[in-house]
Amino acid sequence: MRKAGIFLSVCLGLSLLFISGCSNESENEIKEVNLYSARIESLIKPLLDEFTEETGIKVNLVTGNADELLQRLQNEGRNTPADMLLTTDAGRLHRAMEEDLLQPVDSEILQQRIPSSYRHPEGYWFGLSLRARPIMYVKDRVDPAELSTYEALVEPRWNNRICVRSSSNIYNQSMVASMIVANGEAATEEWAKGLVANFARSPQGGDRDQISAAAAGQCDIVIANTYYLAGMLTSNDADEKAAAEKLAVFWPNQDDRGVHINVSGAGIIKDAKHRDNAIELLEFLTSDTAQQWYAETNGEYPVRDDIERGKVLEQWGDFRADSLDMDKLGEFNADALRLMDRAGWQ
Repeated sequence: MRKAGIFLSVCLGLSLLFISGCSNESENEIKEVNLYSARIESLIKPLLDEFTEETGIKVNLVTGNADELLQRLQNEGRNTPADMLLTTDAGRLHRAMEEDLLQPVDSEILQQRIPSSYRHPEGYWFGLSLRARPIMYVKDRVDPAELSTYEALVEPRWNNRICVRSSSNIYNQSMVASMIVANGEAATEEWAKGLVANFARSPQGGDRDQISAAAAGQCDIVIANTYYLAGMLTSNDADEKAAAEKLAVFWPNQDDRGVHINVSGAGIIKDAKHRDNAIELLEFLTSDTAQQWYAETNGEYPVRDDIERGKVLEQWGDFRADSLDMDKLGEFNADALRLMDRAGWQ
């Protein structure tokens, strides 16, 4: 009996030692989350540092081209270290979901803060900031009274006066997708053909290049995302700022569906190893602090309507935004791309 008692005591001691060891290991484990971001480091890192300071969760940041990050996630499969994907445009978020890269999240905080049209209905992704894609015009060459809708840009008066980037750009694809939903595919294809006929030059460069081209006299009308113009207006580059100051924003389609808008957003990776930490980061990016950062520093509209806009955005005034559910932009992306190709939009 004495031997049995000694044996039992030893076993209990070893068990307690093992449990204690496991507990210490858990306590000493580094709290972290791995983020793949299509946003450049300067546009997201300060927020991530604040998140780490607030929660103690270290954010391991990998930045890259949006499409390349999607390809990387596909290649890595279940072995990916990524816990969360942050990318631009609802079309890319839809693509990530369609490729089975994301998992649904049920968060009361996210549901309360983010309007339903700016998040996936089943929680696969959530919009974090808004960007409008209005018409911009050169102030000394265009009377804004001549402007009305996207559809009206096919009128003869705009012949050889429009600059816009290529059809390979997802911002344009999403805009056309929204028009397919609003007007039907046949009418949108006719519109695209008319728009192409009014191009001042073959599409080249990004949105900033279109704005610069208009300022230089190569065209009078530009379709571009607002945060690019905001970035140029607050730039330390005197030439870039001067170019932006020559243009003004016109909000199209204010008497019907409203101006086209899109989101930058994020989703939790299907095989996330730090799922809870990733959700905590996602919720933080909808906080007052993060939403104010988007508005004041990035020149983007907050996804929450209770957050004030930045100074640059305020000068453009209020506008009616298209209320289309963002997931439709991804759903009709392939149709939009084929349509633009048929219309000769390079």
